[in-house]
Amino acid sequence: MSITSQTDLVNIRKASEAVALTLRQMRDYARPGMTTKELDDYGAARLQSYGARSAPYLTYGFPGHTCISVNHDVAHGIPSNKVVLAEGDLVNIDVSAELNGYWADNGGSFVLGRDLHQRSALVDASKKILHKAIHNIRGGVRIADIGRLIETEARKAGYTVLRNLVGHGIGRALHEAPHEIPCYYDRHNHERFRKNSVVAVETFISTRATMAYQKNNDGWTLTTRDKSFVAQHEHTIVITDGAPIILTEANQVWDNL
Repeated sequence: MSITSQTDLVNIRKASEAVALTLRQMRDYARPGMTTKELDDYGAARLQSYGARSAPYLTYGFPGHTCISVNHDVAHGIPSNKVVLAEGDLVNIDVSAELNGYWADNGGSFVLGRDLHQRSALVDASKKILHKAIHNIRGGVRIADIGRLIETEARKAGYTVLRNLVGHGIGRALHEAPHEIPCYYDRHNHERFRKNSVVAVETFISTRATMAYQKNNDGWTLTTRDKSFVAQHEHTIVITDGAPIILTEANQVWDNL
């Protein structure tokens, strides 16, 4: 969507704050021994407390209120009573929601408890690359150039990027134009970021894999076939002529960078 009034900005800020606070609170609430269903139930209650409604549940009939993916799973993980979180797990939570007709999206990966398996460097790389990418976005910048920046920074850090999961426009629906903001350089993509538009920009930084694949037959969960690990971080922003407005900054994923 394009911000055309103060009302638009106020309302998209409210929706973004709801998802950002929910993500932060879920991250703080997560404990070893907890199931991902328990964590999702908590997230659902937090969204409800802000008057927001789960976007994947509303839009796609997703069997949960948030997406929670653990270790080799990358995205769209279904909350389950069978998945029990353990110390050192790489956990990704993606929270998107609708509030008063406005939609916002954010996500973040983190190591649960002690970093038993040395995944913190991957998580930190994803955060830092997203920060650099977003702060290079302004009206008129080519989307492909931001993809190239993300891919180049990942390679410098010794990682790869996923090529089949992308950021997107957002605002009046969960997914809007531009429909693809990839983590790699696509020379065929000639679109440019537009001033005053709202987009969800995300990184998918991998230890090895370049693609995510459907897991089993659940219809949702995406995973790596080679047992790679992937860290994802995502912010909803408003594009300006200068520094972007980070609508989901309350999730605090950039704290302590």
